[in-house]
Amino acid sequence: MRAFRHLLVSTATSNLADGLLKVGAPLLAVTMTRSPTLVSLVGMATTLPWLLLALHAGAIADRGDRRRIMMAAGLVRTATLGTATVLALCGWLSLPLLVAAVLLAGVSEVFADTSAQAVLPMAVPRERLTHANGQVVGVQTIGNDFVGAPLAGLLVALVPVAVIGAPALLYGLAALALVGMRGTYRPENPSTGPLRRDIASGLRYLREHRFLRTLAISAGLLNFANAAYFAVFILWAVGAGSRIGMEPAAYGLVMTTLAVGALVGSQVASRVAAALGDGRTLAAVWTLSSLLLLVPVLYPTPWALYVTGALLGVTGAAGNVIVISMRQRIIPEELLGRVNSAYRLIGMGGSPLGALAGGLVGEAYGLPAVFVSAVVVCLIAVALISPRLISRPLTCTTVVSGISGSR
Repeated sequence: MRAFRHLLVSTATSNLADGLLKVGAPLLAVTMTRSPTLVSLVGMATTLPWLLLALHAGAIADRGDRRRIMMAAGLVRTATLGTATVLALCGWLSLPLLVAAVLLAGVSEVFADTSAQAVLPMAVPRERLTHANGQVVGVQTIGNDFVGAPLAGLLVALVPVAVIGAPALLYGLAALALVGMRGTYRPENPSTGPLRRDIASGLRYLREHRFLRTLAISAGLLNFANAAYFAVFILWAVGAGSRIGMEPAAYGLVMTTLAVGALVGSQVASRVAAALGDGRTLAAVWTLSSLLLLVPVLYPTPWALYVTGALLGVTGAAGNVIVISMRQRIIPEELLGRVNSAYRLIGMGGSPLGALAGGLVGEAYGLPAVFVSAVVVCLIAVALISPRLISRPLTCTTVVSGISGSR
């Protein structure tokens, strides 16, 4: 488990950087413009690389050393954000340059995250996957939301340039932490054929696996809707002209409440799934998280937002643990990078489109139209997958035999 400990340290460090950048970049953008469309470009830049490069990242993860890919991606992010920090210190950072820096950091994230999910089953026994994923989601939550998000709110108010400078340093430290993972992390039988053929095999596996295919489509719709919602939500929550009227630092604390909930969700997910079944648990948490998005619209107060954030943390983390563990059990190790990336192309690929749609709809029809439409799309996504989830109660012991037979 030594390798897993180093992987966990690297994950915690890189996700602290993610949290600073995720919250800090939009807050920095709000100081440059109040246009919903322009602000949404920052959220779009974060996720657009998943749409463009997910398949290539998965194929490369299945033929190279996954640990080395993660290290290289971390160093590239350090160089990118370090350059942006220098530009900011010189007074040359504009909104287009900020979007470009976030976009380039997002490209590296695609390769890092794809390899990270593929390397985890190589670092822990398969029977420990759900527990290990719970720990990973826990440290991701601490870094992203518990520490990173509120710290980003404070830094924007005190030293704005630090919301890109600090992540640059942290990504470098995360890469160094992986040095302690001894050995090689290449698949036993890596492909040596054309990259295009590897990509096609991953897409074919996902296409022929009915359960995974439907799950990916539902996840894509959920991410599309949530990206639209949160790309402009900051305009609803932060600033004198917003409905909730929060200060940046107070908005960062909302992410802290989300993190507290996510820590709970990541730790109880395996126990609840063992009792109720993976399928029923996932259907329940996705339904609840969809309905929770209505609360800040109907009750635009800070306290309602804090409570909503905590509950969204519980449902989001529990859902992530279950879905990631499902995929890692279903997909053969030598295909894990490719099929995961094909899944995430559909699951994550809708996010940049959703962010752009949220900005355009908000500009034309107002922010409430974005929020209500997002909830409707979320409920459609849950309805699409729920019959399959409820009819086959997927547990940690039945996932392989119950699902893999449907390939």
